[in-house]
Amino acid sequence: MTQGSAATGTGRRSGGYQAWLVGLLSINFGIVFFDRQALNVLMPFVQPELSLTNTQIGLLASALSFTWALAAFGVGKLSDTIGNRKLLLILSTLGFSVCSFASGIATSFILMLSARLLMGAAEGGIMPISHAMVATEVDPKHRGLAQGIAQNFGSNLLGSFIAPVLLVWFGQEFGWRNAFFLAGIPGIVSAAIIWFTLKEPPAPPKPSAEHEGEKYGVMDAMRNRNVFLCVVLGVLMVSYFVICLTFLPIYLTSIRGYSAIEMSWLIGTLGISATIGSFATSGLSDLIGRKPVMIAMPLIGVILPLGAMYWAGSVWGLAAIFFFGWGLNGIFPLFMATVPSESVDPRHAATALGLTMGSAEILGGVFAPGIAGAAADASTLAAPLWIMIGLTIAGGIVAMFLKETAPRALARRGAA
Repeated sequence: MTQGSAATGTGRRSGGYQAWLVGLLSINFGIVFFDRQALNVLMPFVQPELSLTNTQIGLLASALSFTWALAAFGVGKLSDTIGNRKLLLILSTLGFSVCSFASGIATSFILMLSARLLMGAAEGGIMPISHAMVATEVDPKHRGLAQGIAQNFGSNLLGSFIAPVLLVWFGQEFGWRNAFFLAGIPGIVSAAIIWFTLKEPPAPPKPSAEHEGEKYGVMDAMRNRNVFLCVVLGVLMVSYFVICLTFLPIYLTSIRGYSAIEMSWLIGTLGISATIGSFATSGLSDLIGRKPVMIAMPLIGVILPLGAMYWAGSVWGLAAIFFFGWGLNGIFPLFMATVPSESVDPRHAATALGLTMGSAEILGGVFAPGIAGAAADASTLAAPLWIMIGLTIAGGIVAMFLKETAPRALARRGAA
């Protein structure tokens, strides 16, 4: 990449390079979610062949979230320490592609569990590194929009829209194992493009003499009010997210009677919603502030599980409910990246981001699907959806205690 590779007078590279960086990191994370979503949307085919219980389905999601969380903690801190974020990003991208192939050859619950554990370890560090690169390279006045696109645009276009539609069709035509092989190919291509076109971002500013040797760990980050609240909000919202994508496909086919193709398009609607939200929600937070957006969107999410359980009209009406209810996904970059990165010293950005993402995954992504699966086995498949309702209400309440960090909103407040 030659265009835009030179630094500007502000110390950042040109606008063209910033746009390319954000776009490529967004597509790369989209490929990550394409792989992560593969098992969820293919579960109606995988479950009968591997004889999985609802609890085991939940454990498969928990396993990936567990190692994802560990990687988010470890790789985020490692990237701050060694400073070579580009190399770590490439190695992680190649790693999850290999794990997708491994999922396709699994013949038992244990083998599938092992493949998902390895995939989470490969994927978990990608987003903290990507957000740290965006925070370093992109103009702060566009940070909310840039991080929203980096995290939500590709992940939802590829992972939440194209993945269910393409993989369910491909699984029906050629078998679910071949669908996993298909899902692993794009990561290899993406790693090559990153290698040849992205520059290693500038190193974070060195500490002054008075701060030389100063350490910044997890507990230091947790003492920051916004970081702590973002951790709590992340646990609640990731629990909602993982429970929804783990159990909603099975609920729609086995309880509501939708066909696999109808289910794939309904799940794909979530991807369309979140793809638009990657621009609209994050951009809106740049204009009116992070806090009001982060309060409102979780509360809107209540309509999705209620619609899944009680909507009796056409499939198109349910798709509309899913579209608006999934709007809460637009705040994920805000509590995982934008607000934490605006609340701490830039030198510690990847550490804070690794904390918010890792905590959300390990406390929400790990425990929530297992608990929801056990609740479903003990009662009905509606239990996970009722859990989702409680989570989204709690998320809106927690967001009320955040401190505003949006530069424009703070500037207006200062002027007033």
